[in-house]
Amino acid sequence: MKSSEAKKEFIQAWGSLGSSWGINRTMSSIHALLMSSAKPLSTEDIMAELQISRGNANMNIRSLIDWGLVKKRFIPGERKEFFEAGKDIWEIARQIASERKKRELSPVVQVIGELKDKEDKSDPAFSQLLEDMHDFTTTLTSVMDKFENSDRNWFFKKLVKLFT
Repeated sequence: MKSSEAKKEFIQAWGSLGSSWGINRTMSSIHALLMSSAKPLSTEDIMAELQISRGNANMNIRSLIDWGLVKKRFIPGERKEFFEAGKDIWEIARQIASERKKRELSPVVQVIGELKDKEDKSDPAFSQLLEDMHDFTTTLTSVMDKFENSDRNWFFKKLVKLFT
């Protein structure tokens, strides 16, 4: 398989996987394109490669920037904006985990904590549910914090030790 064919398959696969993770397919495809590109790409380059509209490209590039997965790059002599994505999969995974924790897990932890503080404990089954959810979400937050702040060698050593 030629490199260009493999790259197209990678972009399609990453786009499909992204939608499985709850991320817009176009956003995932742009991320894959930028990860696999040897040089920064302009919005026009992205539009042409993925056959998407300017609005779709701009909206998803901004989202990727918000997630911390894509950065603008200045190229001397060029008036266009260029974008690039990091290539270190470990850093990409940590950034995605950090954003998902911030967007999805932290709000749940906050709501569960507020509910625990407000409830009158008249329903023991509901009180136990809140307690279990609180324990689970705070433990998960702790694991995510350790992952975010660890280097890959420490994390994998701990993971291997856990499963052996």
